[in-house]
Amino acid sequence: MIAAALPLEFEASVRAPRVLPLLEQRLAWLRRRRAWTGTIDVAVIVAASAATTAVAGAAASGEVAALRPQLLIGSAALVAVWIGALFALRRAAYRHGAGRRMELLPVLHSAVLALAALALTAGLTDWSVVQPHVVVTLPVAVTALVSARLLRQVWRSHGHNAVAFAPRTLIVGDRVGIEHTIRSLRLDGRLGHNVVGTALGDDGVTELAVDHLTYPVLGSPGQAARIARELCVDTVIIAAGTDDPDFVRRLSWSLEGAATDLVLATRLTDVSRSRIAFERTNGLALTHVSLPRFDRSSMRSKRALDVVVALVALVPIAMITPIIALLIRMDTPGGAFFRQQRIGRDGREFGILKFRTMVTTAEADRSALEALNEGAGPLFKMKADPRVTRVGAVLRRFSLDELPQFWNVLKGDMSVVGPRPPLPTEVSDYDGTVFRRLYVQPGITGLWQVSGRSDLTWEQSVRLDLHYVENWSLSTDLGIIARTAGAMVRPKGAY
Repeated sequence: MIAAALPLEFEASVRAPRVLPLLEQRLAWLRRRRAWTGTIDVAVIVAASAATTAVAGAAASGEVAALRPQLLIGSAALVAVWIGALFALRRAAYRHGAGRRMELLPVLHSAVLALAALALTAGLTDWSVVQPHVVVTLPVAVTALVSARLLRQVWRSHGHNAVAFAPRTLIVGDRVGIEHTIRSLRLDGRLGHNVVGTALGDDGVTELAVDHLTYPVLGSPGQAARIARELCVDTVIIAAGTDDPDFVRRLSWSLEGAATDLVLATRLTDVSRSRIAFERTNGLALTHVSLPRFDRSSMRSKRALDVVVALVALVPIAMITPIIALLIRMDTPGGAFFRQQRIGRDGREFGILKFRTMVTTAEADRSALEALNEGAGPLFKMKADPRVTRVGAVLRRFSLDELPQFWNVLKGDMSVVGPRPPLPTEVSDYDGTVFRRLYVQPGITGLWQVSGRSDLTWEQSVRLDLHYVENWSLSTDLGIIARTAGAMVRPKGAY
């Protein structure tokens, strides 16, 4: 009735935007996929809890037969809290932009909440219902849920699935902002965006080349809504350099019914999620970034972790060292160990300990190989270095030559996780920003080691090290240690 009373030119303005048919199909497909995932989650949790209750109830007899109803009630509380927490945390992780890479955290967090609910039930009722679920239900269900997600991620990342499941993305902005955004998205494949085009402010440009790949320029930023409708994109990313609030607001309005997400890309990079907080006021969005801390108190927990890991690691290392040492000495003349001066925290020099992987004249022979250097920046690396021995090549491939450095960790010269310890000659070539690598102890492993090692460019290596220096935490260290085990089994860039 209201629309009929208005002039024809205003009739469209009062109607809510209609979702495009193709986008509606993609949204329906997304809802079905989430519903299927939720059904599997519910089935796994219920099955694990029911099996535990059945086994524990069957074991109860005679005077302890009263445990059966208690087990049923405890199992119901566990299932209800776990499923509710998992659904809520999974939705929150998705809406906060975590995407696929955070799928595992809701599983672990919801399991902790379920355990807390079970313990609270047992404490209030004095029932013995915690132990069977802790021993069976939680580990079995968590393993099944995590395995299902990992298998799904592997399946999505292969072949045409990687494109089919990735959101169709349009990037809007100036040339520098778009190029930086595309490079960042490509470096972190976990984000999974399928960039179908760009909206660039330069007239006459039809293609944008970024690292040997070309992306079509389909129009100007002002035409982004039309382009999004024609291509039926899922996500529109506004790159850094286009921060006009009126433009962003108008674009968000015009995208209603044409896309599912509008993302603002900023140059606030290399800052972990834990250091960022958001606050909104009238007409202003505030982003709080906590600054890195390098005080002694924040390093004590890291040192404690280093000592524990080093003590545990040195036991098996001491057992295999005689075997490795014998193989090294049988392969080529010389000692089994190699000592070299490296630069540690605050520029202090220390002697690093490694298994010898080269001939004893390696340092003297380097000058003749300088022209064949394949390393990035000040690093000297060769994929087929003639100085590397046969045993040394195997040790390097699986990073076994680094094992004696756990002694350096125990002494306090190094950390288990940290930037790669540089040579004095490398430090002499550093510029102002790269010196920040020396703010923490160098590590046996780190982001550089688990992200491609020598296959990375110098800029990529420095960026990974600086990211670690500014954002390290105990959970980060534990995650890198776990990833290192996989990198040793499937080495990449190790030579």
